[in-house]
Amino acid sequence: MGPHLSFLKCGLKMNCVLNEKKEKNMYDSKHFRGFKGILLILLFTLTSLSYSQDYGIQAVNDDWNILPEKDRARVMNEWLEWRLENILPDLMREQGIDMWLIINREWIEDPVFFTLVPEPLMASPGCVALFFHDRGEKHGVERFSCAPGGRLVSGGYKRTWATREKTQFEALADAIKKCNPKKIGINVSGRWGYGDGLTASLRDDLEKALGAEYSSRIVSAGDLCVRWMETRSPQEISVYKHICGVAHGIIAEFFSNKVITPDITTVDEVRWWTRQRITDLGLDVWFHPSLSIIRSKEEAAKYDDNKNVIRRGDLLHCDLGIEYLGLCTDMQWHAYVCKIGEDDAPQGLKEALSRANRVADILMSEFKEGKTGKEIANAAMSKAEAEGLRPSIYTHPVGIHGHGAGTTINAVSPERQDERNVLRWDYPLYVNTCYAIELSSTTSIPEWDNQDLKFGFEETAAFTKEGCKYIDGHQSEYYLIK
Repeated sequence: MGPHLSFLKCGLKMNCVLNEKKEKNMYDSKHFRGFKGILLILLFTLTSLSYSQDYGIQAVNDDWNILPEKDRARVMNEWLEWRLENILPDLMREQGIDMWLIINREWIEDPVFFTLVPEPLMASPGCVALFFHDRGEKHGVERFSCAPGGRLVSGGYKRTWATREKTQFEALADAIKKCNPKKIGINVSGRWGYGDGLTASLRDDLEKALGAEYSSRIVSAGDLCVRWMETRSPQEISVYKHICGVAHGIIAEFFSNKVITPDITTVDEVRWWTRQRITDLGLDVWFHPSLSIIRSKEEAAKYDDNKNVIRRGDLLHCDLGIEYLGLCTDMQWHAYVCKIGEDDAPQGLKEALSRANRVADILMSEFKEGKTGKEIANAAMSKAEAEGLRPSIYTHPVGIHGHGAGTTINAVSPERQDERNVLRWDYPLYVNTCYAIELSSTTSIPEWDNQDLKFGFEETAAFTKEGCKYIDGHQSEYYLIK
């Protein structure tokens, strides 16, 4: 039997009182203390994927409750408002920045811009400056917008440029000086792409308008950008289970005889079927779906003429990442194509899956708040190797982007990495963040004449006060295609 999967059926009723004691343990009270036990979240009804004993596949109910665009906007805007009220103030204080400034132009928006403005805005309306002023815990963070014609005033942003008596940057400088911030955070960073969205010309315009005194108060807000983008709210983590469940359901569909007929179906056909299926569901992908064939050397020698046709005895490996409600998934699963007369995968392949799961368990047990990505990866590698495993670890954050903001938990040699990626290894782990637990484990397969198999593993997980846990389960058994 393939893994039992479930995903959440969204009812979209927004008035739910959470168990206060449970939430206190699950989420960082520093970031959520303003919540006071009452939280607007989505209600769900569990829906299971049914199992067909005749074919050993998962049959998926087509009614997956994917929201229409209007409802998606409403949900995401409710999330945004909660995040701005309950997450942003603490993050600004954590970083010691009492004013955060984001400036961008149309079609070259700062990476954080769309995470700060309500739907359905799809482009910056000209040159727009957003800024946030922290007035202290008693008065909170005030939001401002300096945009042409007073545009972008929804989402609780106050207008600071209503007339053309002054230029935009003159009006912006006046508003900043009125707030008199001690540190003005701008999005420039040598370490973070997500914190490096301010162009050189816009920075020049800003400093010219501010003058020497206030320009001397400018600091990098690179880490603040990352903290904002990596931190998930309770609502987002809850709904992430539904999103991961949908992704699991799509995998269950294409790893079945519904899509794959051994010795006929090609890899490309499955990839494009998957891409079209996701589009038909009204969802997006953040990379083209991947499917690869893994064969023993003996079997591979038989099919040199056409390596793209899926054959009996193949191990299939997929890599899938969907995007829904502004959140991304990233997961790699496997299926075995049974030979005639087989009812299960060879024991050696089962052992490879088990050993990869063990590496993942060791890695996730090393997730401790405050540890750097390098420390986590090195500790996990040492423990896994001590158990006789042969691991490689290259885990990354996931969230608003598939390769998201946050620490990189990577044991791959620095010589093989982008220099800035290496800089991210020393960034600490924070709670209420999500990761693609990505790694490989090498295992010798007796049934394949002891051929080494580098088994790729990837699954989406959340790190909270309760530790690092899979959001919607993980693969512990193969899908079987007969």
